[in-house]
Amino acid sequence: MAILPSQKIVAALRGAFGRDAGRPELLQLAADRIRAAGQPYTSVYLYMLHGSELALEAFSGRVTDHTRIPVGTGVCGTAVAMGADQNVGDVRTLSNYLACNLETRSELVVLIRRGPLILGQIDIDSDQPDPFTPEEHLAVQQVAEALAVLL
Repeated sequence: MAILPSQKIVAALRGAFGRDAGRPELLQLAADRIRAAGQPYTSVYLYMLHGSELALEAFSGRVTDHTRIPVGTGVCGTAVAMGADQNVGDVRTLSNYLACNLETRSELVVLIRRGPLILGQIDIDSDQPDPFTPEEHLAVQQVAEALAVLL
């Protein structure tokens, strides 16, 4: 399995920003490019923080009913509440898991932050159990860091 080509995604984001792409286009580009990497990236959701709630602003993959998530709820809300990325190898072990779909087996949530300020997150669902290695996590963090600068 190849590691996410984060440098190419970051270059595409910078190029779009240079063409005056706005926030919706940058978020959608990130979602599409991450998912285009193939497995384990089944679905990619970009949620941005609005007060005490995460709002879905872009996605690529399966549609989700979870377009607004309170901070502290599910893996996404827990990441914000704790101020830490979440890598859940088997979502079926969590009592507070918000299932986007029944096929999802694992989830990686990487915060988009500017210093201590959390702007939002990249939420990745996978149908594979425990696929997100430290190298994959780092690659997604590089995309999140680029978004934090460009948004």
